[in-house]
Amino acid sequence: MEPGQVAQAVAMFAVTNIDDILILALFFGQATGRRDAAKVVFGQYLGFAGILGASIAGAFGAGLLPSTVTPYLGLLPILLGLRAAWLVWRDRHAEDEETVSKGPSLLGVAGITFANGGDNIGVYVPVFASAGKGTLVVYAVVFLVLVGVWCAIGRFLATRPVVARALSRWGHVVLPVVLIGIGLLILIEGL
Repeated sequence: MEPGQVAQAVAMFAVTNIDDILILALFFGQATGRRDAAKVVFGQYLGFAGILGASIAGAFGAGLLPSTVTPYLGLLPILLGLRAAWLVWRDRHAEDEETVSKGPSLLGVAGITFANGGDNIGVYVPVFASAGKGTLVVYAVVFLVLVGVWCAIGRFLATRPVVARALSRWGHVVLPVVLIGIGLLILIEGL
């Protein structure tokens, strides 16, 4: 395991999951005890396992493409970033209506995590497709460790309303920039 690979995995996980911190904070804010908190953690792992599985399957499918085509998979995160930027611009005056009416359930957390992971899959597939099997294992292990770290941060933020409000306000603006940046890196490194 090379330090550079671990650093890349940490950076990619962080930028593609920044929005999950806010969602986790919301779920942990609804947790009434250890049992509910455990549901959030296990649900997050279950949902992320689905994202990781879909990304690896997509990468193996993309691996069937000629190597000259692989760098152009970087267009996917660029398109996702442009779409996210469009949605931010389009909804810039809309009120935040995202509320959760009841306590968290394991499958509810997993479903929301997976549904919110479209951008993750769009980024991970081209990166995984261009990575060797050893690097892919490094990414998977680091990602699974970081899911736990994300849960801890979400739990921490659930008790810090000022920080949660800041993430809510700026996280949606940072995401499109990061997605476009990742896509450009895939294109530039592959060409």
